[in-house]
Amino acid sequence: MSTIAAAAPTATSPATELDAAAVKRLLDSGEAVLFDVREPDEHAAERIPGAILMPLSRFDAATVASRARGRVIFHCRSGNRSRDALGRFGATGAAAAHLVGGVQAWKAAGLPVERSKAPPISVMRQVQIVIGLMVLAGTALGVFVNPWFLLLPAFMGAGLTFAGVSGTCGLAVVLSRMPWNRFEGPKSSCSV
Repeated sequence: MSTIAAAAPTATSPATELDAAAVKRLLDSGEAVLFDVREPDEHAAERIPGAILMPLSRFDAATVASRARGRVIFHCRSGNRSRDALGRFGATGAAAAHLVGGVQAWKAAGLPVERSKAPPISVMRQVQIVIGLMVLAGTALGVFVNPWFLLLPAFMGAGLTFAGVSGTCGLAVVLSRMPWNRFEGPKSSCSV
């Protein structure tokens, strides 16, 4: 079966969860538009051809609705963020669907993806690099220069704890806005 639905679709309520083959058919027929809700660095590294970038972190249902040319379908890496986008968009009363399994399922189905020749380092890897360097430098300075420098690794640890508890990483937000993390995308993909 090409569609997977939490509840069986009816004539008035189409499926909200679609597999890769169903999404491909809708895109090929021009009946749908695909929105990628991953972050710009993920989209830059690998994307489904023609997907429009609308990061979940900056999701705007009105912008999605204004760009829609047919049925709206969301995708992400594995399907979790696209399900969240579907809920946010559905709260406006508009009908949409999401690609179950995300770009991973798309690739597993043997469907094409576009890849950048030199993909950027992901924001989460950048966070790990910055925190690792700060902990290393703060510890070394604290041991060899002045114990007050040990506050730096303590601050980084507190930040990681806050990020884990709240689900919000301030350093990731800051790094995602840096010039090297801005992606304009190729002509076949658009950012919103």
